[in-house]
Parts: sequence; structure tokens; C-alpha cells
Amino acid sequence: MPNRLAHETSPYLLQHADNPVDWWPWSPEAFEEARERNVPVLLSVGYSSCHWCHVMAHESFEDRATADYLNAHFVSVKVDREERPDVDAVYMEAVQAATGHGGWPMTVFLTPAAEPFYFGTYFPPEPRHGMPSFLQVLQGVRQAWEERHDEVTEVAGKIVRDLSGREISYGGSEVPGEQEIAQALLGLTREYDAQRGGFGGAPKFPPSMVLEFLLRHHARTGSEGALQMAVDTCERMARGGIYDQLGGGFARYSVDRDWTVPHFEKMLYDNALLCRVYAHLWRATGSELARRVALETADFMVRELRTAEGGFASALDADSDDGTGRHVEGAYYVWTPQQLREVLGEEDAELAARHFGVTEEGTFEHGQSVLQLPQHDGLADAAKVESVRARLAEARSRRPAPGRDDKVVAAWNGLAIAALAETGAYFDRPDLVEAALAAADLLVRLHFDDHARLARTSKDGHVGANAGVLEDYADVAEGFLALASVTGEGVWLDLAGLLLDHVLARFTDPESGSLYDTAADAERLIRRPQDPTDNATPSGWSAAAGALLAYAAHTGSAPHRAAAEKALGVVKALGPRVPRFVGWGLAVAEALLDGPREVAVVGPSLGHEGTRMLHRTALLGTAPGTVVAVGIPESDEFPLLADRPLVHGEPAAYVCRNFTCDAPTTDPDRLRAALGG
Repeated sequence: MPNRLAHETSPYLLQHADNPVDWWPWSPEAFEEARERNVPVLLSVGYSSCHWCHVMAHESFEDRATADYLNAHFVSVKVDREERPDVDAVYMEAVQAATGHGGWPMTVFLTPAAEPFYFGTYFPPEPRHGMPSFLQVLQGVRQAWEERHDEVTEVAGKIVRDLSGREISYGGSEVPGEQEIAQALLGLTREYDAQRGGFGGAPKFPPSMVLEFLLRHHARTGSEGALQMAVDTCERMARGGIYDQLGGGFARYSVDRDWTVPHFEKMLYDNALLCRVYAHLWRATGSELARRVALETADFMVRELRTAEGGFASALDADSDDGTGRHVEGAYYVWTPQQLREVLGEEDAELAARHFGVTEEGTFEHGQSVLQLPQHDGLADAAKVESVRARLAEARSRRPAPGRDDKVVAAWNGLAIAALAETGAYFDRPDLVEAALAAADLLVRLHFDDHARLARTSKDGHVGANAGVLEDYADVAEGFLALASVTGEGVWLDLAGLLLDHVLARFTDPESGSLYDTAADAERLIRRPQDPTDNATPSGWSAAAGALLAYAAHTGSAPHRAAAEKALGVVKALGPRVPRFVGWGLAVAEALLDGPREVAVVGPSLGHEGTRMLHRTALLGTAPGTVVAVGIPESDEFPLLADRPLVHGEPAAYVCRNFTCDAPTTDPDRLRAALGG
């Protein structure tokens, strides 16, 4: 008998619809039920491609005895953190404050007033490694609730009061300057792993936003150290097991310091961010490896994540059928020498094992290896290697594929739109720009309401019920601004402006200029979430600062510029102290320090060869945060095109920054020099 989750659209919630647990979705009715029964609420938060979420579900939520106990003594609420990042954020803050760490699955016990009083993540079905079993936890919580009720509610109230008192050290409205940037760079250098690339130890996450900062800092200052950290990290990731050497695209993170063994799920946001990083690395260096990885990652997104409606699905699962009916992490991706021989024959299998680092003992589990590129290119016949790669990819395609979470998340689609638009423009791949446009069209058609308010998710062409949060408005605006620069269609600038008007009106503190993750009129939780630090994606706070700054550069809007500068005050405070966690804020600060530059390209038509050449040159400029408008003279598509005539009848480019403009040029080389950083 399906439970209440059977009518939800979230793939993660639907995975639990047949559990014997009487799950509720997050709703006022669930807490009303808890009040009426005078029982605590079990809040379980996860997401569809989370390996340990699946493990706990199989061990505990599919177990009849555990479910019976839960149903008798609790109201159980299941939340998809990707649909409700606000719910996830406020309770994760409580978990981290109480335990010093967090993660998913997140397991929190609440009063019927939604106040948390006991926390954890994964609990095993039997006691092990010093952890109680899940049933022991349930029994302990029930006993405390029934025998020490006043104490429990007092603890819950204190936790909520403590959370309310954890105000952000805001840093004022001063923007970060050269001193803070230098301190941030020094901090990154100290944490840099010079031997392996990346920052810190295991597990190692792709530092996408920090890499963008390093590339922008190099472009603005010429810092070779910043560029070297970016180049080496990108090369080590691309040669490691975290990168899919057959199909393109990146896994979520590496469990080791060497980028060898990934946590195998593939997320849309990681691939969108990294596609853009590698495209920008190519733009800065001309690296052939960067070009290949950018294009393969873009092709992976379009091939494996695009939905029938034109949007992009949120994730591919880590687990898949290993051929025996068991779901095993990484089964789709790993190889043994024997499997290579079965597909390739003895001679080519030996070449493949050398080229991809497949060993008899294995680099993963049970003698299996994750494919890598341990040696440098040029040591093997390129045509032979490509033949081997194609045959392995074809054989792998016949394996049971990992599950896909078809939910379209607005923010992550915004990141994908930006990446695909720019990658398509840089490498003359109009099909990638078309894919970006199709996703943008879907967001406008389905996720916008009549007032340009955003819904966070959709699935199968049906919009979800959850309101967009700050990162949705900011990242979709970022994607639309990239589309505007690439396509010359001013409607994308206009739509970005509508989204950013919501940021100013509904997400910004009118006095301090700080930003909240939820709108002023959103559902009230125990705390209004507010986090300026990056996680796996840019924080909504810094993403909004970047989009506001770019929109101001396009339009000359003083309110948007002022809002961006106020928002960057937190980067002045945090950049020198925790630079790894404000990478995108530092990247936006680089754009502010550089201007950013505004480029207007005018020509007799968008298809004119001279117009196209200048437009492409402008897009390939590395100066941080440069905005580009292209059109015919006196076009009303973009404010930057006003009063920009042709020069002697020829296409021309106008470059301005900080209210000062260079003389227009018809020469792509001169334009290139003006935008080199």
C-alpha cells in the first residue's frame, strides 16, 4: 500500500512511496498530526543520488519492524533537499552546531512546533563503530519524549534561540580590495596540494568556484602562481578517476587525495560549473586538454541529462545493477583486466590497461579499477587509443545504466545554460547554444509565473509546488546574462532584470544589504536561512552579487551596482579567513576590481563576417566579468548599443569601464589587447 509520498513529483520521495513507513511530505498537516497525537516528528532529509540514503532506506525504512515502531510513536516526514534547500539548510545548521559535522541522510527529531532536539545522519540497523542502531535511537527518543517531556521542549527552545543568535559577521558595506584578495590568495596557497592539485585532504571536491577566482585573478594581475594552481588542478582532475574517461563528465568528489576513486554520482551542477571552468581555462591558455574536457562535459550533459522538455535532469545515481541484480556503487564505470580482454582482445586490452591504469589488484574494490589517464598524452598511438575508447564506451553502454533523477532544478539549469552558451560560442558549436536556449525557454514557460517569480523545480513538464530560493533567482539570471552576451538577444537581459528585481525586493535586507536564502514572503521556518559561503555550488549570496554586477554593467543601473557592492562586504570579511569557501565571491570581487568592462559590438548585421569576428573576440576576452552586447547601430536590444555608430561603415567595438571609454576599434587584434586582462 503506497504511503502519502505516492502523489509527489520528487524522484527521491517517490523512491520511498512504497516503504512501510507512513511517510508525510513536509507540510503543515504533518505537524498538525504530531500535535494531535502528541508525538515527536522524525525528519529525514536526503536526495535521490545519495548512496548512504539508499543504504539507510534499505536497512531501516524498508524494514517492517522498524516501520511499525516509527508509525506507532512518530510522525515521519521525508524531504528532498534539492527541492527544499531552505528546510535542509536550517536543520543542517542545527546538526552541525550540535555535532560538529553534517551530511546526508540527515536524521533530525523535532517537536510538533518543528523545533529540533536530537540529531544525526546515517544510523545503522545494528550497533557498530560506536554508533547506536536506528531502532535504539528511536527507542531513546521516544523514552525521552514521554518521560522527560519538559526537558526535551526546553532543549528544543534553547537550540532555536541559539540558532537565532548566530548572526553573520557581515563585514559592513565596504568592498574587498587588493589587500583582502592578496590574503585570500595566500590562504589558498597554504592549503594547496602541490603534489596532487586541489585543496586540503580527502575527500577532495572539485574546487570550481576557487578555480574561477584563480583564473580571473591571473587575468587581472598576471599572477603566474594563481594560474599554475588552476592549470595543475584541472589537469589532475581530468586525468583522475573523478573524470569519466569514456563518457565525459565529472563525479561528485574523490574519496582519496589523488582524484582516483570517485563517489560515483554525477550531478548537473558539478558538470555545469566544471564545463565552464575548463572552457575558461582554454580561453586563458589554449590548452588542448581543457578544450577536450569542456566539450566532452558539455556533450555529456546534453546526451545524458537533457530531459524530453529541454531542461536538464539533476543527477545520475552512484549505484547501478552489477549484472547480478544487486545495486552496487560504481558498477557502471569500473573495469577488470578480464573485462578489457573480453571487449578488446589480448593486445588491445594490454594497451587499454596501460593507458587507463587498470591493474590486476584494482584501484577500487574487488579487483576492479576506475579508468584514469596516469601517463601523459603522446605515449600511445592516438588513433588506436580512440578506437579502444570507443569500443569500451560501446560495451559499457550495454551495462545497466545508473538511475536518473529527472527533476529540473532552476538554479542548476541556470548554471548549465551559462556553461553551454559560452562553450558553444567559444568552440563554434551552435548545437550547444541551442541546448542552452531550449533550457532557458523551459524555465520561462514553466518555472516563471505571471510576476516572474520562480518555481524551484519541475518534472515531466509539471511545475513543482516549492518556491524558488535566492540561488534559483541568481543562477538563472547568470545563465540568462550569458545567453544575452552570446546570442545578441536582449530579451535575456530583460528577463535577468526581472529576476534581479525580486532579489532586491524580496531577498535583500534593506538596511544592511545582506541577503537571505528565502524570500521575505516565503514559508516561515524556525530561522530564515542565510549563508554566504559556497558549498557544491556558488552561494546564492555571491551568485546574486555577480549577476547584479553584470546587470549593472549592461544597463548602468546604480541600484544594482550598489546592491552588488553591499553584498560583497561579506567577502571582505570572509575572503582572507576562509577563501576556499567564498571562491565565487572572490571571483565577483575580481570583476568589480576590473570594472567590469563593458563591450558593445555594432555591425550592419549579426551575420556580417566582421561583426562576428569582433563579437567572438569580445567573448574570448579574459578580463574578469566582462559583459558583451552585440547588435546593429541604434538597436534597442541592449542599452550598451545606444549611440554606437559604425566606424567608416565598418563593424566596430566600443570598450568602456568605470565611466570611461576607449576609442572604438574595427581591429580584432586591438580589441583582443584591450580585453586581455
